[in-house]
Amino acid sequence: MLDIIGFLNDNIIWGIPMLILMIGTGLYLTVVTKGVIFRHFGILMKYTTATLFKKQDPAEQEEGAITPFQAVCTALSATVGTGNIVGVALAIAVGGPGAMFWLWISALVGMVTKYAECMLAVAYRDKNSKGEIIGGPMQYITKGLGKRWLAVLFCIFGSIAAFGIGATVQANSLAGGVNATFNIPFWVIGIVVAILAGLVLIGGIKRISATAEILVPFMAVFYIVGAIAVLVVNAAAIPQAFVDIFRSAFTGAAPVGGFAGATIIYAARIGVARGVFTHEAGMGSAPIAHASASTDHPARQGLWGAFEVFFDTIVMCTITGLVILTSGRWMENPQLEKNAMSQAAFADAIPLGQYVVTIGLVLFAFATIIAWYYYGEKCVEFLFHENRVVIRIYQVLYTVAVFLGCVASLNVVWLFADFFNGLMAFPNLFALIALSPVIKKLSEDLFADPHRIRPRNTDYSRFIKLRG
Repeated sequence: MLDIIGFLNDNIIWGIPMLILMIGTGLYLTVVTKGVIFRHFGILMKYTTATLFKKQDPAEQEEGAITPFQAVCTALSATVGTGNIVGVALAIAVGGPGAMFWLWISALVGMVTKYAECMLAVAYRDKNSKGEIIGGPMQYITKGLGKRWLAVLFCIFGSIAAFGIGATVQANSLAGGVNATFNIPFWVIGIVVAILAGLVLIGGIKRISATAEILVPFMAVFYIVGAIAVLVVNAAAIPQAFVDIFRSAFTGAAPVGGFAGATIIYAARIGVARGVFTHEAGMGSAPIAHASASTDHPARQGLWGAFEVFFDTIVMCTITGLVILTSGRWMENPQLEKNAMSQAAFADAIPLGQYVVTIGLVLFAFATIIAWYYYGEKCVEFLFHENRVVIRIYQVLYTVAVFLGCVASLNVVWLFADFFNGLMAFPNLFALIALSPVIKKLSEDLFADPHRIRPRNTDYSRFIKLRG
């Protein structure tokens, strides 16, 4: 079974077909929207970074909704995870420095893709029986395309993928880092993390978003400060790191030390796969969180989606990549355990640097665990019509998976995570292409007067078609 899944991952799900579909969808939507988020990048930053910590007036917040900042923090909890540390190290180890270039390309087109999917999530959102605002691919596929069977497929893939990318992968990386640094037994780590996660999960989106709102800014600042300190020490090697990135992106990576070398196509595939794993653009996961945001316009929440990719990949992954490349660790021993590679790169440059990686892994992984549970729960909720018994069973199974992830084989965990990640993307990307006229209309409406804040209950139904 593992051989079959590995073959599908390498040749179809994360092979050339997916590379073309992912990049192609982003480029197509860029053309459809006339590159609006790049032409108005200043507006994007104004309505995201400039309002990060602005408290929203409770009177302006929709019932059952969370603030835009809470929504992006919840989404960033899922995206700013071990992919930013372990995933980047993995990409460089097996794809060479050129994988970083393709990771950037993935992020640029991913900004447009996530802008579009978060916009649609708000445009087609609904409320569940508890009065919570819900949305995501399952809603815009059903209501926008009238294809419930496709939405069911997405939710099946999403509910299973949460166990991989959300529970086991994150717990595995977290436990590996803590065990290597503090020598705490894996089973002890698993019990503690599972209990803490369970306490957050039972609180639903309100508790998850409130936790994310505190956790994400702290963990991002903590990790960035540590990484910048490393880059200051390794400043002389930064220019050569960029040279290696661009040169090997178009020439392949020559064998160095134990490194086996990588072709251009292989580096591109690895870069795109790791990029999507970390920023999740096109997968349809983050829109589930963004749909709950209290916002005046669907496209304005889409700007938060684009910012999410920019921060997660262009900023966070680039910093990690430069730390690893300037350290030279990837050349000396590319088969080094990926947690250890990042830890060694930090420890070589600054005192107690390995603790920066370990603490970063703990915070990033825990945040991703709780955010991905929410995604999985909403998929189960859609499949089983809000059956609370089924949802509670899913919650228990997810918590158990967190514990099991701490003792699982890293290679097997990543294999399954990649598999179900890719499967999620297919129905979502199809929906984005099919609903591109809606994306175009909503974009034109916002940017006709982007500074005007619309009334809270503005009706945007004139821009969308309801088919299911």
